[in-house]
Amino acid sequence: MADAKREIERKYESDDSGLPDLTGVAGVANVVDKGTAELDATYHDTSDLRLASARVTLRRRSGGGDAGWHLKLPVAPGVRDEIHAPLSDTLPGELAGLARSRVREGRLVPVIRLRTTRDIRHLVDADGALLAEVSVDRVRADRLFGGEGKAQWTEIEVELADGGDPAFLDKVEKRLGKAGVHPSKSASKLSRALAETKGRKPRPPKPGPGEPHTAGDHVMAYVRAQRDAIVELDPAVRLDTEEGVHDMRIATRRLRSTFRTFGKVLDRRATDPIADELKWLAGELGVGRDQEVLAERLMAGLADVPPALVDGPVHARLHHWAEASERGSRSRLLGVLDSARYLALLDTLDALAADPPLLKAAAGDPGEALAKAVHKDFAKVTELIETAMAQPPGHDRDLGLHEARKKAKRTRYAAEAARPALGRPAKTMLQSMKSLQTMLGEHQDSVMARETLRELSAVAHAAGESTFTYGLLYGHEEQRAAAVEAGAPEAWQKIKAGAPV
Repeated sequence: MADAKREIERKYESDDSGLPDLTGVAGVANVVDKGTAELDATYHDTSDLRLASARVTLRRRSGGGDAGWHLKLPVAPGVRDEIHAPLSDTLPGELAGLARSRVREGRLVPVIRLRTTRDIRHLVDADGALLAEVSVDRVRADRLFGGEGKAQWTEIEVELADGGDPAFLDKVEKRLGKAGVHPSKSASKLSRALAETKGRKPRPPKPGPGEPHTAGDHVMAYVRAQRDAIVELDPAVRLDTEEGVHDMRIATRRLRSTFRTFGKVLDRRATDPIADELKWLAGELGVGRDQEVLAERLMAGLADVPPALVDGPVHARLHHWAEASERGSRSRLLGVLDSARYLALLDTLDALAADPPLLKAAAGDPGEALAKAVHKDFAKVTELIETAMAQPPGHDRDLGLHEARKKAKRTRYAAEAARPALGRPAKTMLQSMKSLQTMLGEHQDSVMARETLRELSAVAHAAGESTFTYGLLYGHEEQRAAAVEAGAPEAWQKIKAGAPV
């Protein structure tokens, strides 16, 4: 089983003079010599260095206190999430999966071998607690694939202790600077080894199209940002991080909305099939997420019920339902992320970003083309919500408000894409649609909760259990929905009056 942690470190150029005196760093009570370690690491990548191009590193390292396989994913400059798996001859499947959105159908090969002699020091406070680990690394690099040659250098590495304050690294850097030690020009040992040996180099980050001028420029900037988000969030979804699934699902929705709203800019004959695949992916992502949100709502509602009114094993049944749903959805989602269909979708998004199917309107002024598309979506929201509220309470109104919510979400994403071009009017529209989406989302959550409570009540009844508490919870959900419906007309009038149309 792999372990994950956040690594915050900085690297510095060094010569043979070793480590400067760091006893003067504020907060450091002692510098403890931890001896020398011999590290032997082999870095793996595709033949075209896809991982290195994305600032991702994958290595197998022996020696030192954390021998094993390490996958490092970029978070911010100097900050990476490191996933560690035990030392083995072959790459663990979990780490292979975490790299799959980058590697896809490519084959991983050894590209660089680094042998490092590491002199280690611990910076500790007055209580002996670790503040940072500082090492002087004497590195020897050998190119194994896609080139040849050797390189060697010495560098200083400062890694913050787990849970430490990143501001402490600023204090260390200030002290190193006074000693004439300067930050490294390379972000990692691997990047330096690839740069200093002969052969293929990582693809540099593709320069953006520059300052967007046309409608097509603005739409494609948004499309590329969502494509990047899907790829980058893939490991977070696999690791089941708190918001990974939610954020990836939003990226798929933003793309689908963009394709539909800006159909005068991007040819829908090309984007509609991609939108269908994005809908499939969003649906798979939503299975577990929707169940999780619904379970949290039902559990919270039950917690508010006085114990005397909880009749029967309601807690146990809710927990069993939630856990069973979570187990099944998790296994299914991992299968989706490993599927050929999903990897093909990522390739298709790359192709779209590289060669977008722009129509004539794409060359036009964004202030006109984008505003027209956003206003068209807003007009549809107006029609849907007013039609829904004209219906009597019940199924037809519930369905109509749900459709209005989906359209409000699409309008929100359209305004988000247009905001760099339209400025404040788009920002106002975005905020208005977000407010409406939240209100109608509360209503839809109540609808789904009531459907689930009916199902759970039927199961409980068949088992000979009391259904009283389920009915009580159902009534509470009815009241929550009614409160939204009662306040919706006034809230909508305020939104419509403030909308920049």
